[in-house]
Amino acid sequence: MPQFMEGDRVRIDIPDETDPDHDAYHGVHGTVINVVEDDADTLTGDARESIIYRVELEAGGEVDFRWRDLRPR
Repeated sequence: MPQFMEGDRVRIDIPDETDPDHDAYHGVHGTVINVVEDDADTLTGDARESIIYRVELEAGGEVDFRWRDLRPR
């Protein structure tokens, strides 16, 4: 079951400063505009990994994130 739903406002939280997406997205706000599933959980064993959240950023643009990179706003 998804942690977030379409319309939820979120903050991107990537605390690992070595993550290539940290500088571009950490602390940025947006809105979940789509929730899709894939089969990543078959590799990780964690059902949360199979959900991708497409986020429309307040500053413009859309980016996909997994649950671990999002916090409720």
